[in-house]
Amino acid sequence: MKCIIIDDEPLALNIIKSYCEDLGTLEVVGTFTNALEALDIINKVDVDLVFSDIEMPQINGIDFIKALDRKPLFIFTTAYSQYAIQGFELNAVDYLVKPIPFPRFIKAVNRAKEFFELKKDNSKNLNATHRPKELNKTLDQFIFVKSEYENIKIDLGLIKYIEGLKDYLKIHITTGKPILTLMNFKELIMKLPGSNFIRIHRSFIVNIDHIETVQKSKVIIDTIRIPIGESYKEEFLKRIGI
Repeated sequence: MKCIIIDDEPLALNIIKSYCEDLGTLEVVGTFTNALEALDIINKVDVDLVFSDIEMPQINGIDFIKALDRKPLFIFTTAYSQYAIQGFELNAVDYLVKPIPFPRFIKAVNRAKEFFELKKDNSKNLNATHRPKELNKTLDQFIFVKSEYENIKIDLGLIKYIEGLKDYLKIHITTGKPILTLMNFKELIMKLPGSNFIRIHRSFIVNIDHIETVQKSKVIIDTIRIPIGESYKEEFLKRIGI
């Protein structure tokens, strides 16, 4: 992944750069003490990830990211925790508060890499030519979900189940790798038809059409064992007629 670092404090900038070099999986293609100076490289090079401070002269990090037409993945690095909500509202991959411990930095980069890999596969996974013929009847049933900086169309018949993680949802589909979205369960379940989708656990929504087996405390979809939460069990079993 190609990355740039923006921070008006040279010491902080050098620390993040050394972290990137120690990891060995990030290529630092530019470092800047002024966000406006980074515009040229973002427009000319396919930058995958931006590490940006927030409080900087001329333009702060939040306004800088908002101003970009094509937004790379970005991680805010700042000494001020009060901007966290604004950062995540912009779909920041992570929000690191200085001083940044190296293990915490690694966790943020791993999250960015996961988003990066899934983003590369999304268009391929959702290409109509890759859809199984037996799912043609559901092609007119779809939802849009926000993933990264795009609203992606997903045919409902392709969704096997949805897994809730700490900061995002992972939508598992039949045609490839999962799709990540920062939507919450409440927001997503309102988009899904109740005839096919049901929440069976605080961390899982399943597509009833893809259930292969129902056991005492779990369902099996494509060899994956998904737990049934006690508070959801009665309604779920009633829905499927057990």
